[in-house]
Amino acid sequence: MSEAIGPLRRTPLFEVHRQLGARMVAFGGWEMPVQYAGILEEHRAVREQAGLFDVSHMGEIEITGPGALEAVQYLTPNDASRLSVGEVQYSALTTPEGTFVDDITVYKSAADRYWLTVNASNVEKDYAWIREHVPSSGVEVRNISDDIALLALQGPRAQEILEKLASVDLETLRYFRFVEGQVIGIDCCVSRTGYTGEDGFEIYIPPQHAAILWNALLEAGAPAGLQPCGLGARDTLRLEAKMALYGQDIDDRHTVLEADLGWIVKLEKGEFIGREALVRQKAAGISRKLVGFEMCGRGIARSHYAIAKDSQPIGEVTSGGPAPSLGKNIGLGYVAVQYAVIGTEFDIMIRDCPVAARVVRTPFYKRAR
Repeated sequence: MSEAIGPLRRTPLFEVHRQLGARMVAFGGWEMPVQYAGILEEHRAVREQAGLFDVSHMGEIEITGPGALEAVQYLTPNDASRLSVGEVQYSALTTPEGTFVDDITVYKSAADRYWLTVNASNVEKDYAWIREHVPSSGVEVRNISDDIALLALQGPRAQEILEKLASVDLETLRYFRFVEGQVIGIDCCVSRTGYTGEDGFEIYIPPQHAAILWNALLEAGAPAGLQPCGLGARDTLRLEAKMALYGQDIDDRHTVLEADLGWIVKLEKGEFIGREALVRQKAAGISRKLVGFEMCGRGIARSHYAIAKDSQPIGEVTSGGPAPSLGKNIGLGYVAVQYAVIGTEFDIMIRDCPVAARVVRTPFYKRAR
């Protein structure tokens, strides 16, 4: 999780994290907390009670104007015309080859206003890509990332905690919906979304109020076992839920279909960047696919480890590590499509030694409804 190129940016909560004793690391050009009490303890808190994450490093790009929907439709493979005001959609920015510029969430806040939440390391790239590929008239594109801080309250007790502080009706707020309202009297946007596989909320708030809200949530959530959580637990949680990480599981070398995300591709909606390539690939069939696997032997799969069958290379690990909720080691990786069938066994090459693994159904972990 360390990448130190140039000066690191800091979120509005940087000093709060230091006061809480967080271990800070470089990530996506930002100095971020990787853990507080410990990754395992924070992971379990989210699965069993609740955890609070600072994800203010994520970016937000606003698209407005009479041509806003047309622009979003052209930029993304999912069908944004299906969105009603107050709904969120998982999608992507795609290249002409059908690969990823980024994976994103699309928010519709008005008929002529959408905003995209994008990955931290991709903000400037995504902003430039969008401006390059949308019409020059009828659409305004703004990078509003510096105007927003983002907190993620995740876990089975998240609603119980947030209800103490929010003026909005959380009981009727469904998954992948959002509402504008107030939390501790501060205007914000509350979205029932997350990156952990648990129920929870992401709260978009002006950055000058981030520390006040963070502390209020920790205080309100203390009786429910709420803990501050860092990037380490965020990674183990998202891996268990098979939520892709840009730069590892998805990138500009693998198509949306190869990434097992064909459900976000709506070819019938009409033209979008990468559509022709995806039509061709769907007709021909993919040659490789992102699969989930569990380790049969001792050892942990890590990104870039080779995957082999009968001593022959068949793919590469993209993400891997322990699954604390499951008591086993798991991973994701691209393999030749004939080896993507559930139950297929192959080897993960760990320091040139083959360790047995098996393709399994994903997500590895699914919360009880």
